[in-house]
Amino acid sequence: MTGRHRDGQPYTSVYQRVWDGPARAEAERLDQTWADWTVLYSLGKRAFYAVASWDSPQLVVVEDPTSEGLEERMQDAEMVRMLQTTLTQGEEKRPSAELSDQDTPGTRDRNTPGTLDRDETGARDRDTAGPRDRGPARRRRSSPGGRAA
Repeated sequence: MTGRHRDGQPYTSVYQRVWDGPARAEAERLDQTWADWTVLYSLGKRAFYAVASWDSPQLVVVEDPTSEGLEERMQDAEMVRMLQTTLTQGEEKRPSAELSDQDTPGTRDRNTPGTLDRDETGARDRDTAGPRDRGPARRRRSSPGGRAA
């Protein structure tokens, strides 16, 4: 029996290959540069990933095969976050007195198909567009017990 794993053989060091060393170093640099992101490099897919660390209702993950492309996607995601924050703050400042008759829930234009409308008394009319789609037709059962013979 021969080989380096055989009992009694002296310990020998084995060269440990660092796969995609420059890409992994670039991911580490990006991770240190972007404080609100955790940046990773996937050896299996050979792509860069960034996970946002800010509070959000959904997980924000961006991916790109290049570090430059990843940075662009991270900037885009931060811009979307800023716009959403600005819009949310703008809606909080909007007083409810600015609602018009068109914004009142339950009242919609009669000319729009499939909508509800209210008459002068405030009672809701049924769908003004005509017959509603009731979904797929059900198959009738032929036997009295409901099972086919």
